Amino acid sequence: MKTMIHLMKSITERRRMILDLAKADFRKRFVGSYFGIVWMLVQPLVTIAIYAFIFGPYGFKSAPPVPGVSYTTWLIPGIVPWFFFSEALNMITGILQEYAYLVKKVVFPVELLPVIKLGSCGFVHLFFVLVMIVFSIINGHMPMLSWIQILYYSFAAAVLALGLGYLTSAINVFFKDMQQIVSILLQFGIWMCPIMYDETLFTSRAPWVAAALKINPFYYIVAGYRDSMLTGDWFWMRPRLTVYFWLVTLVVFFLGLKFFMKLRPHFSDVL
Repeated sequence: MKTMIHLMKSITERRRMILDLAKADFRKRFVGSYFGIVWMLVQPLVTIAIYAFIFGPYGFKSAPPVPGVSYTTWLIPGIVPWFFFSEALNMITGILQEYAYLVKKVVFPVELLPVIKLGSCGFVHLFFVLVMIVFSIINGHMPMLSWIQILYYSFAAAVLALGLGYLTSAINVFFKDMQQIVSILLQFGIWMCPIMYDETLFTSRAPWVAAALKINPFYYIVAGYRDSMLTGDWFWMRPRLTVYFWLVTLVVFFLGLKFFMKLRPHFSDVL
C-alpha cells in the first residue's frame, strides 16, 4: 500500500514531466519515417477492415447481438480498447531496455517509465476513440450521455495494462524473451474475448462458456465500450462484473508494482 501511495504521489508531483516525456516518446516513434504517424494508424484501420469483411455481410455474415446495428458498428467499440491495451502492454514490456540510460540514473524515478509509455499509447487511443465516435454518428447513431463512460473504461484498461506491464517489464530485464512471449499471448488473447464474434455463438451450445469468458477481466472493458456506445447502459448495471474486474485488476496492479520495485535495485546492473 505504501508503494502504491508513493507512486500516486510521484505521478501527481511530476505530472508535467510525464506529459512532456509521453509527447516526446510519441514523436520519437516516427523519426526517420516518410509517412510518420500514418503507419501507426493504418495497421489498426486495415485490421478493422479485414475483420469487417470476413465476419460482415461479405463473409460469414455474423449478426451482432444489438438490433439495428451493423457488424462494423458493433466491432469497432470492441476492438478499439484492445488496440490500446495490447499496444500499451507490449510497449511497456520493453520500456526499461528502451530507456536504459534513464534507468541507470539513480535520481530518476524508474517506476514512472511505464506510466510515460502508457501516456504515449493514450494519444493513439484518443484518435481511435474519435474515429469510433465519428463512425457511429455517420451510421445514424445519435450521441448518448453514456458515451462519456468511454473515459472510465479507458482508465480501467490503462490500469490493467499498467499493472501487467510492471510485471512483464521487470521480468524482461532478466529474461529478454519476455517481450516475444507477451506478443504471442496477445495474439491468443484477442480470441479469448468476444471482440470479433458474438459470445452466444458458443454459449448457446455450452452455457458454461459464458462464465469462462467473463473470467478474462478484459471482457468487462469490451462489454463496457459496447454498452457505452451502442445500448446506453451504465457500468453500475453490471455490478458483479464491475466488482470482479476491479478486484482482479487492483490485485494484479499491486503485485506487479511490488515485483517491479523489488527488482528495481538490480535493473541498472543488468542493463
